[in-house]
Amino acid sequence: MLISFYGVRGSIAAPGPNTAKYGGNTSCVHVRLNSGQNLIFDAGTGIRRLGLDMVRNDEPLLLLLSHGHWDHIQGYPFFGPIYQPGRQIMICHGVEGNAVALKVLLEQMDGSNFPVHATELPSKISTIDQVERYLKDLPFETVRKDLNHPGGGHAYRIEEDGVTMAYITDNELDPPDKPQTTYDEWVEFCRDVDLLVHDAQYKEEDMPAKHGWGHSIISQVRKLAVDAQVKNLVMYHHDPERRDGELDEVAIESANYFKSNNSMIGSYIAAEGLTFDLRARQDSKVSTVDLNEF
Repeated sequence: MLISFYGVRGSIAAPGPNTAKYGGNTSCVHVRLNSGQNLIFDAGTGIRRLGLDMVRNDEPLLLLLSHGHWDHIQGYPFFGPIYQPGRQIMICHGVEGNAVALKVLLEQMDGSNFPVHATELPSKISTIDQVERYLKDLPFETVRKDLNHPGGGHAYRIEEDGVTMAYITDNELDPPDKPQTTYDEWVEFCRDVDLLVHDAQYKEEDMPAKHGWGHSIISQVRKLAVDAQVKNLVMYHHDPERRDGELDEVAIESANYFKSNNSMIGSYIAAEGLTFDLRARQDSKVSTVDLNEF
């Protein structure tokens, strides 16, 4: 399982010298499974760069949207494969089914807000009516969980050949109102995953002003990783105001936190170009992780 980060920023793209190290593009993660299936989590501005890589082949693509907020869909009109004649692209949204998936992605390509109309695209784009049935029939295991985020959405847990990863963005672990998914349920959802990618947009000093905005505090995410006994944690969906130097400090704080808890969890800050190659060992259930940059 090869996991590559193309967009790691939350809320709005934040390019510039203060975000150059970790990247300023909004959410997009590519997962290539051993079977050859290509999964794309979210279509933020990072999907443009991914599209430049994906147009080199004609493999079918499955786009899994966590939800329909702008920072997770705004890169779609610039995704090269949608302009390839006959290219097969399946879109899974699932908050309210097929109609929502079409609306959030395609209405931005109306000929007015974007010069190319969605009806003019030459690719073969399909959406899914019965999401759970579709996911159940895939050759790999996919489990969804409701996000604690305004407007709703879904987290995903993917398992193939004994290797697991969870993608949980725009999720508030301690929301002010009754959660869609409780903390204990998140612990079980993330239990023993090889790689947990989780929203870590805020710090304690951002509260209480942003409590209820649908994002987690970094310290909460570290605790979740320990409680769920994950093998590797990637802190994701960085605040647009979070400078590289601040994220460097988060990396140091996180390493010290896990060390003080006698935890062997691998701790990472999501960055554009960061790639994980997850492989199951032949002699045990423990998986290895190799890091690269594309």
